[in-house]
This record gives sequence, structure tokens and C-alpha cells, in this order.
Amino acid sequence: MAKSWHILAFLPLVCGAGVDQAVRVTEVRTVVRRSRRLHWAWPVAFAAFVALVGAAGFRSAPSVLIDPLHEEFGWSRGTISAAVSINLLLYGFISPFAAALMERLGMRRVVAGALVLVSAGSGLTVFMTASWQLLLCWGVLVGTGTGAMALTFVATVTSRWFVRHRGLVSGILTAAGAAGQLIFLPLIAMLATDYGWRPASLTVAGAALVVVPIVLLLVRDRPSDVGTTAYGADPGAPVETVAAPATGTAARALTVLRDAARTPVFWLLAGGFAICGASTNGLIGTHFVPAAHDHGMSHTTAAGLLALVGLFDIAGTIASGWLTDRVDPRWLLGAYYTLRGASLLILPHLFAPTTEPPMWAFIIFYGLDWVATVPPTVALCRQRFGLSGPIVFGWVFASHQVGAAIAAFGAGLTRDQLGSYDLAWYVAGGLCALAALMSMRIRPIEQGTPKH
Repeated sequence: MAKSWHILAFLPLVCGAGVDQAVRVTEVRTVVRRSRRLHWAWPVAFAAFVALVGAAGFRSAPSVLIDPLHEEFGWSRGTISAAVSINLLLYGFISPFAAALMERLGMRRVVAGALVLVSAGSGLTVFMTASWQLLLCWGVLVGTGTGAMALTFVATVTSRWFVRHRGLVSGILTAAGAAGQLIFLPLIAMLATDYGWRPASLTVAGAALVVVPIVLLLVRDRPSDVGTTAYGADPGAPVETVAAPATGTAARALTVLRDAARTPVFWLLAGGFAICGASTNGLIGTHFVPAAHDHGMSHTTAAGLLALVGLFDIAGTIASGWLTDRVDPRWLLGAYYTLRGASLLILPHLFAPTTEPPMWAFIIFYGLDWVATVPPTVALCRQRFGLSGPIVFGWVFASHQVGAAIAAFGAGLTRDQLGSYDLAWYVAGGLCALAALMSMRIRPIEQGTPKH
């Protein structure tokens, strides 16, 4: 192939066409060679996908350990759920600070350090003898580590590395959370059932360390670091960059929050996303397995169903990302929340010792809708807040985790007091209707309107 290019380059000279044509052919050769290279954005996206798969699996692991920990230590479900709530809160509130820290130190350092922290938190649980140690390990350490790899990481990667297919890539990376559940939940449930919860915790610790070299090898902080531009960017367009904050990471995150909080759109997005967290991670993600077990279903079967939610979520979130590039994100959010609320109102009537067709229908539908809300929410944050969009989304995501934490603790307390999760499902269904209304109240952005 190389020889043929040499012939093509000099053929015009032989034919008397002149040096200019030879130069043009050489330029074509250079363009073709460059076009055949894999753009660096894709290895970065791949490494981000792997890290996000791990983060989701590590964070969701406690949902299948509630009953084993209750049986061994005698801790109430409310106490164990409190550790999950701390995990969820930190997973959200670390997120905007992690986004600002990525501006200062870079994505690669922050994510690699977060994986080491997750490994330490999960591994240390095998030595715990008191409930406060559960709060420290699964709550604080794992919550902080996974929070640094939360969905603000998605917003940062897509904002820096992609112009073309930004919504689609956002959907694919968001789907990594579903893939994490799909991979880890059945494995952890099997290990906890057959060998005890300690091997399950050590598996999470080892898996976190395995991902570190992938991140260090493939992740680059900005396209300029490797002499390129964002995928799909116009070569003549100015490069969007954010300088490292001179006032410090925390100050940068808090300043963005102060400015965003002065706009109604921030509160509408944050309120809707809080309900999103309550109805997914907080309720279904934490309590679906023990709720199904209350009706006679085995832990392994219930964990398998929850993993299937993750499987269908991959398809649903990627489709949502594709739609976000084409449809008004506000309309997408309104539809997603409305359908989710309706399904939650039906769920209490579907539990049974065996998996019947109506439960299969719920799993498929809920999976498609699980975090389909993320791509349109990320898009709205970027549309309305520009280069500060990833950090603003970090604060919106923090509200997501506040809702999740309240639901995780509240549902556990409801089960302890009433002996059933039914009330929790009904309340969540009603809240989803409210989230749909809040999403539709966001005013459409007009041409020429400055971003908040």
C-alpha cells in the first residue's frame, strides 16, 4: 500500500501535471492516513466505561448483603440501610467536587485514586465487628470512591472529548452503570449465598484494583494532551477549555452552585433528579431483593432479576442518548418519569415466590427506563450552564443521591415498622408524577438567549 502511494504522489510529475498536483496528492495521502487512525476519544470512552461499570457494581453490592449481614450480626435492616444511605449521599455529594478536582488534577489521577479507595473500603469490611465499621467502610470509603466516578465523570468525558455523537456517547457511558449491576450483582449474590459475604467483599476489592491500570493507560485529560481536538470538532473552531481553578477545587464547585442556584431551571432539574434517585438506586436498587424475598423468592433469583434491569437499561439508556440528540430533552424527561411512576404503582401486586409473566414485563420496562433520564439531564445542564455544565450536573446528581438516600433509609424503616414495603412503592409512584410535571415546567431555550 505504501508503494502505491509513492507512485500516486509522483505520477502527476511524470505526466507533466506539475508540482502543485503532486503536493495535493500528498496532502490527500496524509488526510487518509489520519482518517484511518482511531481517534483518541474512543480509548478514553472505553476506559471510562470500564471504570463506570466497576463503580456501579461496587456501589450496588450492599443491596444483596443486607440479609447476610442481618443474619450474622443481628443488625436491623434500618441500621444496614443507614450505611447504604451514607454511601448514596457521598456518592452524590462528592460528585461536584470530583468534577472540579478533575479540572485541577485531571481525570486520570482522580479516577485511579477513587478505585484504590473503593478497594480499601470493600476489603476492610472483612475485619468489621461493629455496625459503625460498616458505616465507615461501605458508607464513607466506598461512597467517596464511587462518588468520584459518578455520572459527572460522564459529563466531563463527553464535554471534553466529543462534539459529534455527544448524546449517544453519554447514553453509552451512563449504561455502564447498568452493566455494572448486570456483571456484579448475580456474582456477589452467589458468593454471599454459597460462601458468605466476606468473599463477596474481597471480590469487589480485587475488581477495583484490576481497573486501575486500564485507567492509567488509556485515559487522557484533554484532547490537547495528545495533540488532537474533540471528536467531531471543526478544526477551525476555538477549543473549549476550562482553566484549573485558581481559588481551589472546593471554591470552584461552591461558586458554580451559588450561580446555578439563582436560576429556576437548576431547582427544577435538581428536584426531578432527586425523585429519580429515590425511585431507582434508593428504592429498587436497595430494597427490591429483600422485598422479593419477603414474598418467598430466593435471593439469587431476585438478584438475577435486578441484574436483568441492568441489561435492559443498557439498551434503554443508549436509545435515550440517541433520542437526546434529536428530541427536546424536556419532553423525554416528562415521558420517562410518567411511565416509571405508573409501573411502581403496579409493582406491589407482582411479587410472588416465582417469576410470573407480569413481573418479567415490569423488569423489562423498568430496565428500559432505569437511568434513561441521565442523557437528557446532562444535555439540559450543558445547554443552560455551558462549560460549567459538568459541575452543575454534579450538584443535580447530588440531589439524585439525596433522594436515593432518603428512599433507602425510609423504605428500610417502613419495612421494620409495617412489615411490608408496599407504602414505599406507592409513595415513589406518586413522586414520579411530580417529577414529570417539574421537567415540563422547564422553559425552552430560545436562540440568542445567554446561558445561565
